[in-house]
Amino acid sequence: MAEVLEVALRLVLVVAAFLVLPLIAGQAEHKVMAHMQSRLGPMYAGGFHGWAQLIADGVKFAQKEDVIPAAADRRVFALAPAVALIPYLLVMVVIPVGPGLVGVDLDAGLFFALAVMGVGVLGSIMAGWSSGNKYSLMGGMRSAAQLMAYELPLVLAASSVAMAAGTLSLPDIVGAWQWWWLPWQAIGAVVFFVAGLAELRRPPFDMPIADSEIIMGPMTEYTGMRFALFMLAEYAGIIVVCALTTVLFLGGWHGPLLPGVVWTLLKTALLVFVVIWVRVSYPRLREDQLQRLAWVALVPLALLQLALTGVVRVLLVP
Repeated sequence: MAEVLEVALRLVLVVAAFLVLPLIAGQAEHKVMAHMQSRLGPMYAGGFHGWAQLIADGVKFAQKEDVIPAAADRRVFALAPAVALIPYLLVMVVIPVGPGLVGVDLDAGLFFALAVMGVGVLGSIMAGWSSGNKYSLMGGMRSAAQLMAYELPLVLAASSVAMAAGTLSLPDIVGAWQWWWLPWQAIGAVVFFVAGLAELRRPPFDMPIADSEIIMGPMTEYTGMRFALFMLAEYAGIIVVCALTTVLFLGGWHGPLLPGVVWTLLKTALLVFVVIWVRVSYPRLREDQLQRLAWVALVPLALLQLALTGVVRVLLVP
């Protein structure tokens, strides 16, 4: 009975984090972008610096009419937002935030996380195909091409860390981490982070949602809460990618003085800030530039990191 209660408590905490952390990331994006672009941003909702803006947005979306186009495939159209969102909840179940603090410790946790993250992108493809709109279809096709291009360097970079630690368990990877892994796995960290941003279709990799070309891409025909679920999926994906980068490459809970959970959250928050910073700082890539970056730069760098990891494992690690 005690074990059942412990598992239930862990899952409740994971769900709470899933509901709260993306909202914090969204609010941070509002304010950080406002400061970087020398403007106020939301200031009124909630009173203090617009802290309740995302809550107000949620209420606004809940009040909007739920419209499904006549030409849409209704079942796939309705299912797509859930397919985009739920995989990130499942990934958060296996991400450790401290020693013993993980929803479920899977022996193949890294494999599970990467596989389920790929499923999340399918929500965008489903939305584009089912909407009965040429702009949505074009956005879905761009999402599919982006997934194919960036999944390979993402997996290769993560495989380097798994090879270094000798395990696919995320808590065991963090447990095996040493400070000198920072320079050793630096190439893999950059490749993993950039490929993760591309899979999330975050700027400057937002070609599937290029509003100046194809309106909102796969989400063009979505309204109300269905559209809000896509937005929540984006911010949940940011938390997941940053948390995985922290766990795999930055030592997770390792750090001086502060509790391990605090270190994990601080490192994740720093990476979320970098995600917002990149959005403000770089223009959108063209489709050919986006593909060239994946195949000409990231894949060779990921293979180089794998080779380097193999050499270090053979020569230096007992």
